[in-house]
Amino acid sequence: VQLQASGGGLVQPGGSLRLSCSASGFTDADYTVAWFRQAPEKEREAVSGIRVRDGVTYYTDSVKGRFTISTDNAKNTVYLQMNSLGPEDTAVYYCAADRGIWSTSWHLGIFYNYWGQGTQVTVSS
Repeated sequence: VQLQASGGGLVQPGGSLRLSCSASGFTDADYTVAWFRQAPEKEREAVSGIRVRDGVTYYTDSVKGRFTISTDNAKNTVYLQMNSLGPEDTAVYYCAADRGIWSTSWHLGIFYNYWGQGTQVTVSS
């Protein structure tokens, strides 16, 4: 399994970005993809996740109403649309995926064996 993350960049406060995570190697849609982020000198935190087979989504409280996760199963790609970005969203964003992720555990990075490379998101004026 390989994950390819893309879409980061520099954006002004209040702006938007869309991150993409392309997954290859899964033989069916029975897996979960999650986005994590890590800011300098901070611990990694889960941002959002989606259960690909049925589209169940998960969000951490700080991004609810601003971020939307979605999937294009035909392209094996998960998107994270990020709106109303603020400086607190500045971080390296990683996508992760695996099978058998319980809904109560989607936010725990330890359960994901597959990770993409990070993509930098910088929110600054």
